[in-house]
Amino acid sequence: MADFPVTGKTALITGGARGIGYATAQALARRGSIPVIVDLNQDAVEIAAGQLSGAALGFAADVADRGAMQRVVASVVEQHGGLDIVIANAGVASRGATVRAMNGEAFDRVLTVDLFGVYNTVIASLEQIARRRGHVVLTSSVYAFVNGVGVAPYAMAKAGVEQLGRALRVELAPHGASASVAYFGFIDTHMVRAGIDADPLAERFRETLPKPLRKRLSPEQAGEAVARGIEKRAARIVAPRRWTMWSALRGLVNPLLDERMIKNADVQAIVRELDSRGGEDQPLTA
Repeated sequence: MADFPVTGKTALITGGARGIGYATAQALARRGSIPVIVDLNQDAVEIAAGQLSGAALGFAADVADRGAMQRVVASVVEQHGGLDIVIANAGVASRGATVRAMNGEAFDRVLTVDLFGVYNTVIASLEQIARRRGHVVLTSSVYAFVNGVGVAPYAMAKAGVEQLGRALRVELAPHGASASVAYFGFIDTHMVRAGIDADPLAERFRETLPKPLRKRLSPEQAGEAVARGIEKRAARIVAPRRWTMWSALRGLVNPLLDERMIKNADVQAIVRELDSRGGEDQPLTA
Protein backbone atom coordinates (compact mmCIF):
# COMPACT_ATOMS: atom_id res chain seq x y z
CA MET A 1 0.00 0.00 0.00
CA ALA A 2 1.31 3.46 -0.93
CA ASP A 3 2.65 5.85 1.69
CA PHE A 4 0.26 8.42 3.15
CA PRO A 5 1.66 11.97 3.43
CA VAL A 6 -0.01 13.60 6.43
CA THR A 7 0.75 17.25 5.65
CA GLY A 8 -2.50 19.21 5.50
CA LYS A 9 -4.53 16.23 6.73
CA THR A 10 -7.04 16.64 9.56
CA ALA A 11 -6.42 14.13 12.35
CA LEU A 12 -8.83 13.40 15.21
CA ILE A 13 -7.24 11.94 18.36
CA THR A 14 -9.31 10.69 21.28
CA GLY A 15 -7.70 10.76 24.70
CA GLY A 16 -5.67 13.52 23.11
CA ALA A 17 -5.19 15.94 25.99
CA ARG A 18 -2.24 14.07 27.50
CA GLY A 19 -0.11 10.94 27.31
CA ILE A 20 0.18 9.00 24.07
CA GLY A 21 -2.72 10.90 22.51
CA TYR A 22 -1.19 14.33 23.02
CA ALA A 23 2.28 13.12 21.99
CA THR A 24 0.74 11.76 18.78
CA ALA A 25 -0.97 15.08 18.14
CA GLN A 26 2.40 16.82 18.58
CA ALA A 27 4.11 14.40 16.18
CA LEU A 28 1.43 14.92 13.54
CA ALA A 29 1.43 18.71 14.01
CA ARG A 30 5.18 18.75 13.38
CA ARG A 31 4.46 17.02 10.08
CA GLY A 32 1.92 19.65 9.07
CA SER A 33 -1.30 17.88 10.07
CA ILE A 34 -4.26 19.64 11.69
CA PRO A 35 -4.84 17.95 15.06
CA VAL A 36 -8.30 17.67 16.60
CA ILE A 37 -8.05 16.87 20.32
CA VAL A 38 -10.94 14.98 21.92
CA ASP A 39 -10.99 14.31 25.67
CA LEU A 40 -13.39 14.47 28.60
CA ASN A 41 -12.48 17.87 30.03
CA GLN A 42 -13.15 21.06 28.07
CA ASP A 43 -10.38 23.06 29.75
CA ALA A 44 -7.88 20.27 29.08
CA VAL A 45 -8.71 20.01 25.38
CA GLU A 46 -8.54 23.77 24.92
CA ILE A 47 -5.13 23.94 26.61
CA ALA A 48 -3.82 21.00 24.57
CA ALA A 49 -5.11 22.39 21.28
CA GLY A 50 -3.75 25.82 22.14
CA GLN A 51 -0.25 24.40 22.53
CA LEU A 52 -0.35 22.92 19.02
CA SER A 53 -0.67 24.60 15.64
CA GLY A 54 -3.03 27.53 15.19
CA ALA A 55 -5.59 25.44 13.31
CA ALA A 56 -5.85 22.75 16.01
CA LEU A 57 -9.28 22.15 17.53
CA GLY A 58 -10.41 20.77 20.88
CA PHE A 59 -13.69 19.06 21.76
CA ALA A 60 -14.88 17.69 25.08
CA ALA A 61 -16.68 14.37 24.56
CA ASP A 62 -16.97 10.92 26.12
CA VAL A 63 -16.13 8.18 23.61
CA ALA A 64 -18.71 6.01 25.38
CA ASP A 65 -21.38 8.35 23.97
CA ARG A 66 -21.81 7.49 20.28
CA GLY A 67 -23.97 10.52 19.62
CA ALA A 68 -21.34 12.81 21.11
CA MET A 69 -18.69 11.36 18.82
CA GLN A 70 -20.97 11.79 15.81
CA ARG A 71 -21.44 15.45 16.75
CA VAL A 72 -17.68 15.94 17.09
CA VAL A 73 -17.04 14.48 13.65
CA ALA A 74 -19.81 16.62 12.13
CA SER A 75 -18.24 19.74 13.67
CA VAL A 76 -14.79 18.83 12.35
CA VAL A 77 -16.17 18.28 8.84
CA GLU A 78 -18.01 21.59 9.01
CA GLN A 79 -14.95 23.53 10.16
CA HIS A 80 -12.24 21.79 8.11
CA GLY A 81 -14.16 20.31 5.20
CA GLY A 82 -13.40 16.71 6.03
CA LEU A 83 -11.58 14.22 8.24
CA ASP A 84 -8.60 12.19 7.04
CA ILE A 85 -7.08 10.45 10.06
CA VAL A 86 -8.71 9.01 13.18
CA ILE A 87 -6.75 7.74 16.17
CA ALA A 88 -9.05 5.89 18.59
CA ASN A 89 -6.78 6.15 21.60
CA ALA A 90 -8.92 6.97 24.65
CA GLY A 91 -8.78 4.32 27.33
CA VAL A 92 -9.03 3.54 31.03
CA ALA A 93 -7.76 0.73 33.24
CA SER A 94 -9.06 -0.75 36.47
CA ARG A 95 -7.09 -1.43 39.65
CA GLY A 96 -5.70 -4.94 39.58
CA ALA A 97 -8.05 -7.64 40.83
CA THR A 98 -9.19 -11.08 39.77
CA VAL A 99 -12.44 -11.38 37.84
CA ARG A 100 -13.98 -12.84 41.00
CA ALA A 101 -12.94 -9.84 43.10
CA MET A 102 -13.38 -7.03 40.60
CA ASN A 103 -16.12 -4.45 40.98
CA GLY A 104 -18.74 -5.07 38.27
CA GLU A 105 -19.19 -1.37 37.49
CA ALA A 106 -15.44 -0.96 36.96
CA PHE A 107 -15.37 -4.06 34.75
CA ASP A 108 -18.20 -2.66 32.61
CA ARG A 109 -16.69 0.81 32.34
CA VAL A 110 -13.35 -0.52 31.07
CA LEU A 111 -15.11 -2.48 28.32
CA THR A 112 -17.38 0.47 27.52
CA VAL A 113 -14.50 2.92 27.05
CA ASP A 114 -11.69 0.71 25.77
CA LEU A 115 -13.72 -1.41 23.33
CA PHE A 116 -17.06 0.20 22.56
CA GLY A 117 -15.53 3.69 22.79
CA VAL A 118 -13.10 2.70 20.04
CA TYR A 119 -16.00 1.42 17.95
CA ASN A 120 -18.01 4.61 18.58
CA THR A 121 -15.05 6.72 17.44
CA VAL A 122 -14.48 4.64 14.33
CA ILE A 123 -18.11 4.30 13.23
CA ALA A 124 -18.71 8.04 13.60
CA SER A 125 -15.84 8.78 11.22
CA LEU A 126 -15.78 5.81 8.86
CA GLU A 127 -17.66 7.41 5.98
CA GLN A 128 -15.18 10.28 5.97
CA ILE A 129 -12.21 7.91 6.11
CA ALA A 130 -13.53 5.82 3.22
CA ARG A 131 -14.48 8.85 1.12
CA ARG A 132 -11.13 10.61 1.63
CA ARG A 133 -8.93 7.50 1.40
CA GLY A 134 -7.83 8.14 4.94
CA HIS A 135 -6.37 6.10 7.75
CA VAL A 136 -7.56 4.80 11.15
CA VAL A 137 -5.35 3.86 14.11
CA LEU A 138 -6.87 1.71 16.85
CA THR A 139 -4.90 1.71 20.10
CA SER A 140 -4.63 -1.83 21.40
CA SER A 141 -1.92 -3.12 23.75
CA VAL A 142 0.43 -6.03 24.26
CA TYR A 143 -2.42 -7.22 26.48
CA ALA A 144 -4.13 -8.25 23.24
CA PHE A 145 -1.82 -11.26 23.29
CA VAL A 146 -0.37 -11.64 26.81
CA ASN A 147 -2.29 -13.22 29.69
CA GLY A 148 -4.68 -10.70 31.26
CA VAL A 149 -4.49 -12.04 34.82
CA GLY A 150 -5.52 -9.24 37.20
CA VAL A 151 -6.66 -6.93 34.40
CA ALA A 152 -9.11 -9.13 32.49
CA PRO A 153 -11.49 -6.42 31.19
CA TYR A 154 -8.57 -4.38 29.86
CA ALA A 155 -7.10 -7.41 28.09
CA MET A 156 -10.52 -8.39 26.74
CA ALA A 157 -11.03 -4.90 25.33
CA LYS A 158 -7.59 -4.73 23.74
CA ALA A 159 -8.00 -8.13 22.10
CA GLY A 160 -11.33 -6.96 20.71
CA VAL A 161 -9.75 -3.76 19.41
CA GLU A 162 -7.13 -5.85 17.62
CA GLN A 163 -9.82 -7.85 15.85
CA LEU A 164 -11.74 -4.70 14.90
CA GLY A 165 -8.58 -3.17 13.45
CA ARG A 166 -7.71 -6.26 11.46
CA ALA A 167 -11.20 -6.39 9.97
CA LEU A 168 -11.11 -2.70 9.09
CA ARG A 169 -7.75 -3.14 7.38
CA VAL A 170 -9.37 -5.50 4.88
CA GLU A 171 -12.74 -3.76 4.64
CA LEU A 172 -11.25 -0.32 3.93
CA ALA A 173 -8.88 -1.54 1.21
CA PRO A 174 -11.45 -1.33 -1.64
CA HIS A 175 -11.90 2.37 -0.78
CA GLY A 176 -8.17 3.09 -0.88
CA ALA A 177 -8.24 3.67 2.89
CA SER A 178 -6.40 1.76 5.62
CA ALA A 179 -6.16 0.92 9.30
CA SER A 180 -3.41 0.20 11.85
CA VAL A 181 -3.50 -1.59 15.18
CA ALA A 182 -1.09 -0.05 17.71
CA TYR A 183 0.30 -2.39 20.36
CA PHE A 184 1.97 -0.61 23.26
CA GLY A 185 3.96 -2.15 26.08
CA PHE A 186 4.87 -0.03 29.09
CA ILE A 187 4.68 3.67 28.21
CA ASP A 188 5.44 6.28 30.88
CA THR A 189 1.91 7.67 31.09
CA HIS A 190 -0.33 8.60 34.00
CA MET A 191 -2.22 5.33 33.48
CA VAL A 192 0.96 3.27 33.93
CA ARG A 193 2.22 5.33 36.86
CA ALA A 194 -1.13 5.19 38.67
CA GLY A 195 -1.98 1.63 37.70
CA ILE A 196 1.43 -0.04 38.17
CA ASP A 197 3.86 2.19 40.05
CA ALA A 198 1.27 3.03 42.72
CA ASP A 199 0.11 -0.58 43.12
CA PRO A 200 2.65 -2.92 44.77
CA LEU A 201 0.93 -6.02 43.39
CA ALA A 202 1.01 -4.70 39.83
CA GLU A 203 4.67 -3.85 40.19
CA ARG A 204 5.44 -7.32 41.58
CA PHE A 205 3.67 -8.89 38.64
CA ARG A 206 5.57 -6.71 36.16
CA GLU A 207 8.81 -7.94 37.71
CA THR A 208 7.92 -11.52 36.72
CA LEU A 209 8.39 -10.51 33.07
CA PRO A 210 11.78 -10.84 31.38
CA LYS A 211 13.78 -7.67 32.06
CA PRO A 212 13.97 -6.55 28.40
CA LEU A 213 10.15 -6.47 28.22
CA ARG A 214 9.90 -4.15 31.21
CA LYS A 215 11.52 -1.29 29.28
CA ARG A 216 9.39 1.84 29.44
CA LEU A 217 9.15 4.31 26.55
CA SER A 218 8.17 7.96 26.77
CA PRO A 219 4.84 9.12 25.35
CA GLU A 220 6.82 11.08 22.78
CA GLN A 221 8.45 7.88 21.49
CA ALA A 222 5.03 6.24 21.29
CA GLY A 223 3.56 9.24 19.48
CA GLU A 224 6.37 9.23 16.95
CA ALA A 225 5.78 5.52 16.34
CA VAL A 226 2.11 6.20 15.62
CA ALA A 227 2.88 9.08 13.26
CA ARG A 228 5.41 6.98 11.33
CA GLY A 229 2.93 4.13 11.15
CA ILE A 230 0.29 6.42 9.67
CA GLU A 231 2.72 7.70 7.04
CA LYS A 232 3.50 4.12 6.02
CA ARG A 233 -0.13 2.94 6.33
CA ALA A 234 1.38 0.20 8.50
CA ALA A 235 -0.84 -2.69 9.55
CA ARG A 236 0.88 -2.95 12.93
CA ILE A 237 2.58 -0.42 15.18
CA VAL A 238 4.49 -2.10 18.03
CA ALA A 239 6.30 -0.09 20.69
CA PRO A 240 8.67 -1.08 22.18
CA ARG A 241 9.47 -3.19 19.14
CA ARG A 242 10.90 -6.01 21.27
CA TRP A 243 7.32 -7.19 21.87
CA THR A 244 7.01 -8.08 18.17
CA MET A 245 8.47 -11.56 18.54
CA TRP A 246 6.06 -12.53 21.31
CA SER A 247 3.15 -11.32 19.20
CA ALA A 248 4.35 -13.31 16.20
CA LEU A 249 4.82 -16.50 18.21
CA ARG A 250 1.77 -16.15 20.46
CA GLY A 251 0.12 -19.35 19.23
CA LEU A 252 3.11 -21.39 20.39
CA VAL A 253 4.30 -19.35 23.35
CA ASN A 254 1.08 -18.46 25.15
CA PRO A 255 -0.10 -21.98 26.10
CA LEU A 256 3.34 -22.69 27.56
CA LEU A 257 3.45 -19.40 29.46
CA ASP A 258 -0.07 -19.88 30.82
CA GLU A 259 0.95 -23.23 32.29
CA ARG A 260 4.13 -21.70 33.68
CA MET A 261 2.09 -19.00 35.45
CA ILE A 262 -0.10 -21.65 37.05
CA LYS A 263 2.97 -23.42 38.41
CA ASN A 264 4.95 -20.30 39.37
CA ALA A 265 4.75 -19.78 43.14
CA ASP A 266 5.40 -16.03 42.93
CA VAL A 267 2.66 -15.49 40.33
CA GLN A 268 0.18 -17.60 42.31
CA ALA A 269 0.96 -15.64 45.48
CA ILE A 270 0.15 -12.42 43.62
CA VAL A 271 -3.06 -13.94 42.27
CA ARG A 272 -4.19 -14.87 45.78
CA GLU A 273 -3.64 -11.29 46.92
CA LEU A 274 -5.50 -9.94 43.88
CA ASP A 275 -8.32 -12.33 44.72
CA SER A 276 -8.62 -10.79 48.19
CA ARG A 277 -9.47 -7.35 46.85
CA GLY A 278 -13.21 -7.91 46.64
CA GLY A 279 -15.03 -5.06 48.33
CA GLU A 280 -12.05 -2.71 48.17
CA ASP A 281 -12.08 0.58 46.29
CA GLN A 282 -11.19 -0.09 42.65
CA PRO A 283 -10.69 3.28 40.98
CA LEU A 284 -10.14 3.61 37.26
CA THR A 285 -7.08 5.30 35.79
CA ALA A 286 -6.87 7.05 32.43
